Amino acid sequence: MTGPRTVTLATSDHGDVTLPEPWWCSGHSHHDPLSLRADLIHAGPTRDLVHRSQTLLSVEIVQSPYADSSDPHLGGRTPGVSVHPLGETLNPVELYTLAADLDRYADVLRDLADRLDTIRGGGQ
Repeated sequence: MTGPRTVTLATSDHGDVTLPEPWWCSGHSHHDPLSLRADLIHAGPTRDLVHRSQTLLSVEIVQSPYADSSDPHLGGRTPGVSVHPLGETLNPVELYTLAADLDRYADVLRDLADRLDTIRGGGQ
């Protein structure tokens, strides 16, 4: 039986730090050994929401096990979903709220598409 997966990362302020690595973490290939321990981050695979080759949003599960948790929107010890270009890490309730907002925005786009179709068809 194997134990939990761990990773050892070099930091500029605490030397090598060994920490448990969550099952969803994609690894640390971009880790900078000059990072502070508080800046260590686990990140899952990035999912890009793309339209016509343009990324509208990028999202990924993140966790910063040693971060100052005083600002929950910057990430923290509890996993969250980082949303770019929003620049915030959202908890489940906030992520559901964002999804509901996007649903409403989709309704606005559908309404505009209907209006445009009417205009292009010569209607009023």
